[in-house]
Amino acid sequence: MLKETEKLMMEAYNIKPHVFELYKQALNDVEEQFKIYDEIREYNQLKVLNAFQEERISDMHFTNSSGYGYDDIGRDTLDKVYARIFNTESALVRPHFVNGTHASGCALMGNLRTNATMLCITGTPYDTLHNIIGISGKDNIGSLRELKDGTFDKESIINVLKEDPSIKLVHIQRSTGYGWRKSFLVSEIGEIISAIKEIRSDVCVFVDNCYGELIDTIEPTDVGADLIAGSLIKNLGGGIAPTGGYIAGKKKYVDQAAFRLTTPG
Repeated sequence: MLKETEKLMMEAYNIKPHVFELYKQALNDVEEQFKIYDEIREYNQLKVLNAFQEERISDMHFTNSSGYGYDDIGRDTLDKVYARIFNTESALVRPHFVNGTHASGCALMGNLRTNATMLCITGTPYDTLHNIIGISGKDNIGSLRELKDGTFDKESIINVLKEDPSIKLVHIQRSTGYGWRKSFLVSEIGEIISAIKEIRSDVCVFVDNCYGELIDTIEPTDVGADLIAGSLIKNLGGGIAPTGGYIAGKKKYVDQAAFRLTTPG
């Protein structure tokens, strides 16, 4: 027996009965995949709630501050909540980040200095980062060619790290961005980070985590990433944040990024 909604759609929009059968078959085909993501969603929901509980979030964290805003309890505790979610030493969460590009820009410019080299191992970064990096109009980044097949060229990455001591930061873009490659799984990112750290433990591994938050039970910081950044306009903002971003990772790197966002100290 047809549902009333299906009857209405057939009468009002002349949708044929076989279309509803295709719809039901499609839902059946992806049912197992939906179950996987339902479990991931439930896991991350509990992880976030636990972070709020551990930091004892209450009404006092939503009060206004006065003066220069030093030691703002709401702001500072929100940073701690994010650090717990990403399992990191520190985090920086601010509405002053215009978007994920701004957050990534602060992370990069705060942790790179004159004559330092950044190695991009997932191909050309987002178009919006080209001006920040200074490669606008070029196809390739650093010493490695752009990857076309969505895999890490491990041998080339290791060779470049061995040969070029000026490399201080390795950039990994988790999502596909505007390219045709696949997005990288956290497990894949973890494998290449392990290989990098075996060769150069002093290198900062930065992961652009935009679009990647909470879609797995682990984050890049759980598998060795020193620093990550992303936008509150996307996953972590729940679709309601009009602006903002976050940076999380080792304290020394987060501090450097914070000094770039505002001023040192």
